[in-house]
Amino acid sequence: MAVNPQLYANGLPVPFVGEMFVLSRDGVEFEVDKIPQAHGGRIKTKGTLYLSNIRMVFVANKPVGDFVAFDMPLLFVHGEKFNQPIFHCNNMSGQVEPVVPDDQNRALYSTHSFKILFKEGGCGTFVPLFFNLIESVRRHNQQQAAADAAARVDPLQAAQTPVDEMMRHAYVDPNDPTKIFLQQPTQESQLRRRTAYHSQPAENSY
Repeated sequence: MAVNPQLYANGLPVPFVGEMFVLSRDGVEFEVDKIPQAHGGRIKTKGTLYLSNIRMVFVANKPVGDFVAFDMPLLFVHGEKFNQPIFHCNNMSGQVEPVVPDDQNRALYSTHSFKILFKEGGCGTFVPLFFNLIESVRRHNQQQAAADAAARVDPLQAAQTPVDEMMRHAYVDPNDPTKIFLQQPTQESQLRRRTAYHSQPAENSY
C-alpha cells in the first residue's frame, strides 16, 4: 500500500511500465485504517476505484485533509472477502500490507484493513474480475518464487499476468456501473510512467 500515489490532473493514476488498467468503478465508499495523516487514523470517503493488473487504486472525489488516494498492490492484499449483508450494501473487505521503503524498518509499518462499499448499483462485473485477477497474480508470483527462491516479492511482477484473455471473457452485469477499459486511457501529453513504489506528497498528486 502507498498513500497518495501519483495521479494525473483528472484523477487517473499514472501507470507503471507494463501496467494495464482493467476497469474503473465510480460511486464507491472506501474505508481504511492506520493512516497517519487522518484524524483517528481512519479514512472514510467516496470516490472512484481503479483496478489494474498490478494494483487497486482508490481516488477520493475530494481530498480528506492530506489524503487524496490509496494504492493497494494486488500481491500485498490478503484476507479479501465479498460480503452481502441483509440490511446494508454489498461490500468487499480485506487487509493490505504497506509498501516499506528500502531504508525503513518493516516493524514500523502496520497492516491496513480496508472496506469497499458498492453504494451505487450492483457489482456482478467488478467482483468476478477482481477475484480472477488476484488469483492469477498469486499463481504467477508462486511460479516466480519457485523459480527463484531468493527473489524479493515485487508487486510490479504482477504485470506479467494474462489479463487480455480475462477481459475478453469477462461477464458484464447490466446492473453494475463498472467501466471496463477496452483500450488503455491516454492523456494529451505523453504518459509519465514510474518503475518503483513510493509515496507522493498530496499537493503533487492531484
